[in-house]
Amino acid sequence: MADFLLNPNVAYLFLIGGFSMALMAILTPGSGVLEIGAIFVLLLAGWGIYNLPINYWALIILVCGVVPFIFAVRKSRRMIFLGISILALIVGSVFLFRGEIWWKPVVNPVLASVVSLLAGGFFWLAVQKTLEAGEAPFAHDLGALIGTIGEAKTDIHQEGSAQVRGELWSVYSKDPIAQGAAVRVVAREGFILRVEEVENK
Repeated sequence: MADFLLNPNVAYLFLIGGFSMALMAILTPGSGVLEIGAIFVLLLAGWGIYNLPINYWALIILVCGVVPFIFAVRKSRRMIFLGISILALIVGSVFLFRGEIWWKPVVNPVLASVVSLLAGGFFWLAVQKTLEAGEAPFAHDLGALIGTIGEAKTDIHQEGSAQVRGELWSVYSKDPIAQGAAVRVVAREGFILRVEEVENK
């Protein structure tokens, strides 16, 4: 098992996989699955890095490549920074393990080419789609529902349903409202509306 983990090609795959999971965790935080998986895979890659001779300049490039990635996703949203990050990931990981000649990688060139193209293309598309989704306008302007008149479809108190602008919404009210009564939306908490009964004059 130790010999398997100390194979430069295997360590390279673990390194690319771990960095891929870590960068995806930055894009989609919250679940914890990607974060845990990234830590585990990077620990396996770290075993190879610790025991194999490495080019420290390549390690610096690899680590520094995370900075433009975060900058592209969280700050500037410019794809040029994503391109720099992908290039740093490819160069740093391919040249990380040192051979007899410092500039000649020990990772299989065919493996490195295929994995680099797949990883680079995947990240380019994934980040583009993530940024497009973040910049897309909401399909519904939920704030515009405030003040809208609707109809109670169930008895409403702590919870209930009301028809507002042709759609059925989950609603609640401080005071009991009978089914069929006209209601006005007075506040919104996420996708739940707070309503009050419209007094008949």
